[in-house]
This record gives sequence, C-alpha cells and structure tokens, in this order.
Amino acid sequence: MSKQVSLTSSPDFLCAGAAFLTTVASAGMIAGFGSTLALAKKKSPEWFNKGVVPTAAAPESGASLALRALSWGLCLPGVESVCSVFTVWKVLGVHSLSEFRQKMQTFFPSIPKSSEATAGSEPLDLDSVFKSK
Repeated sequence: MSKQVSLTSSPDFLCAGAAFLTTVASAGMIAGFGSTLALAKKKSPEWFNKGVVPTAAAPESGASLALRALSWGLCLPGVESVCSVFTVWKVLGVHSLSEFRQKMQTFFPSIPKSSEATAGSEPLDLDSVFKSK
C-alpha cells in the first residue's frame, strides 16, 4: 500500500498527470473553438467573411479586433494580480515565503482538524447538508 502512495506522489507522476490534463483541456478548447467557428461560417458565410477581411466600413477586421480584446483581457487581470500581490508583500514587510506564512499565521486563526475531515471517513450526506427547515 505504501508503495502505491509513493508512486502517485512522485514528481514524475505529478508532471505526467499535469501534462495529460493540459493536453486534454487544450484539445477540448481547440475542438470547441473550431466547431463554433465552423458553425458560424456555415450559418452565415457572408457575415463571416465580412469579419475576416477589413473593409471601408470597418477598417479593422473582426479577427484582429477579437485578438486585441483577448490580449487586453489577458494583460489587465495579470497586471492587477501582480500589483495586488506586490502590494500585500510590501505592506507586510516580508522577504521570503516562510516569513509570509508566519505573518499570515499571526493574522488568521488556525483551522483545527476535525474528526469528520480525516481521510477514510464516511462520505458526506448531501441531503443532510442541504436539508431545509
């Protein structure tokens, strides 16, 4: 039994699992995007072609506009997250992750482990959790 636990917690196994999940998720996203694009072109080819090539009425094509929106949509939340983390880091005055963990432990109370949350306990009964009064 301990041999099986050590295999599943090895770094090679975790990397292989992450690579597999990333590949499956990417393939699903590409398939979904491609089928949506094909369906849009099949339903209205005139409007689809108008969005691909810039015209006098629309100086920017729909594809380049969507790409620009996607880049801003990815850039702004990323910059905001980095700024938020940097601000918290500087306000707390920490210099390493271990100092950050110790500082957070002084601010927030520790969560005690209950007997219900231990491994191997009975599964949670959803009827009792969502029982109405």
